[in-house]
Amino acid sequence: MYSESVLLESRSARSGMSHHVEVLDKVKTLALAPDGLHATTRDVAAYFEVSEKAVYNVARRHREELENNGLRVLQGPDLQEFATFNLRVSNANAKSYPQRQRSLALYTRRTVLNVAMLLRDSEVARRVRAYLLDVEAEAAPVSSALEPRVAKLESAVGDIGAMFQELGPVIHRMSVRMERIDRRMANTERLVCEMSRRTADMGEEMRGMRTDLDHVMRATVVEPVRRRGEG
Repeated sequence: MYSESVLLESRSARSGMSHHVEVLDKVKTLALAPDGLHATTRDVAAYFEVSEKAVYNVARRHREELENNGLRVLQGPDLQEFATFNLRVSNANAKSYPQRQRSLALYTRRTVLNVAMLLRDSEVARRVRAYLLDVEAEAAPVSSALEPRVAKLESAVGDIGAMFQELGPVIHRMSVRMERIDRRMANTERLVCEMSRRTADMGEEMRGMRTDLDHVMRATVVEPVRRRGEG
């Protein structure tokens, strides 16, 4: 079971808990953009009740980790598109309207949870970490109960792998034999085709011989008749 200090120091521990975004709502409501998916730096700072600079510093120090969990920094056309479709302009926030900024950081709920596991000087972040540790503690008995089954499954998979390794040479020999049979079948088909062609040729020759024989027989019968008629 992890401790709060482990969450603060271990990236792998944070990675293992980054999917429990439901704990955010157990602490307080997170304001999101109209798309329902993203929060700005101002929204994240308001959630954790810290300054925007504190959130910015966390994002700067752990940018790669946060990007792996959904952090995006919009600029240019992407920023313009987000501003057009997701933010409403009013006199109260005109100075912070993204069109007047060069970039805008967007946090998903997963990113915000990641920030909660990094932000030290926030009571809200501490409460989020406490909920995370409770979730982990509740899941630990289930995980322990599953470990023997997972071990058996891994053993079975290993046995199957060994079996396939043993079958490999046999399958190879069968494949070689099948290739030989295929070649023999192909040769047999060629021979049958050749025999069929020759048989057809012989049929043509026999029909020609029969025609010639008919002509000879007719000539043999007609010639004696002519001679008797002349006599």
